[in-house]
Amino acid sequence: MEIQTMLDGLFIALQPGNLWWLLVGAFLGTVIGIIPGLGPATGIAVLIPLTFGMNPTSALILMAAIYYGAMYGGSRSSILINTPGDGTAIAATFDGYPMAKKGEAGPALAISAVASLIGGVIAVIGFIFLAAPLAKFALNFGPTEYFFLLLFALAAFVSSSSGQLIKAYTSVFLGLLISTIGVDLQTGVYRNTFGIAHLVDGINFLVVIIGLYALGEVFQNMLNINNSKPKDKMENKIGKIWFSREQWRRSKWPIIRSGPLGFIVGVLPGAGAVVASLLAYTTEKKLSKHPEEFGKGAVEGLAAPESANNSASVGAMIPMLTLGVPGSGATAVMLGALIMIGITPGPLLFQNDPVLISTLVNSMFIGNIMLVIINIVLISVLTKVLDTPPKVLYPLIIILSFIGAYTLGYSTVDFYILLIFGVLGLLFKLLDFPIAPLILAIIVGADMEKNFRRAVTMSDGPVSFVYASNISFVLAILTVLALFMPLLVVLFQRMFKKKSL
Repeated sequence: MEIQTMLDGLFIALQPGNLWWLLVGAFLGTVIGIIPGLGPATGIAVLIPLTFGMNPTSALILMAAIYYGAMYGGSRSSILINTPGDGTAIAATFDGYPMAKKGEAGPALAISAVASLIGGVIAVIGFIFLAAPLAKFALNFGPTEYFFLLLFALAAFVSSSSGQLIKAYTSVFLGLLISTIGVDLQTGVYRNTFGIAHLVDGINFLVVIIGLYALGEVFQNMLNINNSKPKDKMENKIGKIWFSREQWRRSKWPIIRSGPLGFIVGVLPGAGAVVASLLAYTTEKKLSKHPEEFGKGAVEGLAAPESANNSASVGAMIPMLTLGVPGSGATAVMLGALIMIGITPGPLLFQNDPVLISTLVNSMFIGNIMLVIINIVLISVLTKVLDTPPKVLYPLIIILSFIGAYTLGYSTVDFYILLIFGVLGLLFKLLDFPIAPLILAIIVGADMEKNFRRAVTMSDGPVSFVYASNISFVLAILTVLALFMPLLVVLFQRMFKKKSL
């Protein structure tokens, strides 16, 4: 972008009216992210009436702020009550909640806010310089490339479950099986619906997430509620409202690495911030000198996905604005809203209205700074959740879970699905099965199947699609390496021990 265009955009972004809508969007996005089950897509959809009659530029600023603001807010409930506000905040539960249980809720909330800020800023810089080239690269991703990208994400996540490979594969298999529920769009065959009309469109993965995490956690704690000791309350104390030098030292490079990763994944239409955050978590676990600490309160295990999911939200807007192709569910809602207010996303938007894009970029810089201040200032209020007595907190979480599940589809059938996955979440916790591979498989399963079928149909044979392009071939090799990585690590360790002897 030209310097004069950037300055014009900055001047418009700093106008009082636009700053007001930016603040409103940032605050509402944070609140929406905190409430389990809502998420940015639902929040934008509900708040679209606010944009009617607004200046198109202000409307775009508002919707974008709600979107990336929800990325900040989603981790608040993940860290405090182990309940992801949205699918993108799943990874924040892995180490964020254990940190809170150790009395480090304040540092966890602070590092997640700073990681989101840095990830967002990295992504905005990437947006400025790489929007057009990355959008063109994403055009090279056909069905074959998407299939192998998703397969690689699954393989990488399973291989990171060291010591639990059998259980991780079982979780993935179950997740893929659940993802087949509904009507097969190619054949029209109803699969695993048990005659229930509500299941024709499949199961909303947010209901699954809320059930597995929120209800599963509540059920497990309710089993032990009468066995808790007075000292347990001391373990949940807030701690200082900032992170230590050591925590920052461990977090800074994971944050910096995960920002570009999340941005690139976000640019790919359909990949989304969920995949970005889980890939960032998996990557850092593999790179860590102490992978055994992950899942037990490792600060880098929280910082990396928080940086990735916020940068992915910015990246997801690139295909929407440059190609008119939504990069996520939230940008799909934004796409429809923008057309309604007179903005037509597409390749000509950057040429016909570069100041609009410049204004959006500048507003994202300012908005991320607003959000980190909002989230740090509100930490002292949000962390009061941990002081709530369990006999009050657990019923409240259950109520919020049912409200969140109902607002997703406005059907009481989701209540039964929520309860089923709540019980499944309890069983997974009791049997020490990893939940994350199950969630990822449910999220990507339908897209994997759809793209696999298209890839095979378009290829000359059942195997030739593997080397249909250089991208698919590289992703296929990375998938195989990821699957055999645990075995290779064991072999290298044995060879190293023999040499040392």
